[in-house]
Amino acid sequence: MNEQQGLDPMFQENGSQWMEGTSAEPLNVYTTKTFGWMFLGLLVTFGTAIAFSAGGGLYYLLTLGMPAVFALCIAELVLVMVLSARLGKMSIAGARGLFFAYAILNGVTFSAVFFAYDVQILLSVFALTALYFGALAAYGWLTKRDLSGLGTILGFSVLFLLVFWVLSMFLPLGAFERIICFIGLAVFMGCTAYDTQRIKHLHAEYGEDYEMSKKASIFAALQLYLDFINIFLYILRLLGRRSSN
Repeated sequence: MNEQQGLDPMFQENGSQWMEGTSAEPLNVYTTKTFGWMFLGLLVTFGTAIAFSAGGGLYYLLTLGMPAVFALCIAELVLVMVLSARLGKMSIAGARGLFFAYAILNGVTFSAVFFAYDVQILLSVFALTALYFGALAAYGWLTKRDLSGLGTILGFSVLFLLVFWVLSMFLPLGAFERIICFIGLAVFMGCTAYDTQRIKHLHAEYGEDYEMSKKASIFAALQLYLDFINIFLYILRLLGRRSSN
C-alpha cells in the first residue's frame, strides 16, 4: 500500500549535500527522470512476475503456504518503511537498491495475478490503468490548485484500505469488496495527482542539493509506482475475469 507521508521530517536530519560545481536540474528533466525510475520499477516487477510464474516459482511458493506469502508481504512493508525512514541517511545507490529490491519482491507476489487472470484482461486492465494514471498525473502537473491539503485525507484513506485488507483475511467482508474497490480506485487516483504535484515541491526544496534531490526522486518514483500498482489491482478486481485454466 502507498504511504502518503511528507518527506520533510525524514530529510531534516540530513545536512546539505550540495556538490560543488553542480546546479539544480531543470524541473522538466527532474520530473522525467522521476517517472523514468517509476517505469523501470514497473518493468522489473512485471518482468519478475512473468519469469517467476513461467518458471514454476509460483507453484513452489504456494506449496510453502500462507506463512511464506505473509513473509513476502512483511518484507515488502519493511523495505518501504526503511526507505521512508532512512532515506536522509542512506546513499543514492542504497535508495535505488531498496527501490528495485521492493520491485522484485512485489513481482514475486504479483506472479499470482498472471496465474489467476487471462492475459487479454491483464493487458486491457494495464491499458486502462495507464489511461487513468496518465490523466491524473497530467492533472497533478498542470493544475494551479495546491493539492498539499489532500495529503492527510489520502493518508487516512490509505490506512482505512489497509485495515480493511487485513480484516478481510479473517472476516467475511466480501459483500463490501466492490464498494471498497471503487473507494480504493478513487483514493489512488487522488494519490497520483498529489504525488505528481509533490515532485515540484521536492525539486524546489532539494533541487540544488545533489544527493538529496536524487534520493527524493527515487522516493517520489516509489510513491508513483505504488499508485500505479494499486490502481491496476483495483481495476482488475472490478473488471477482471479469472482464468479458466
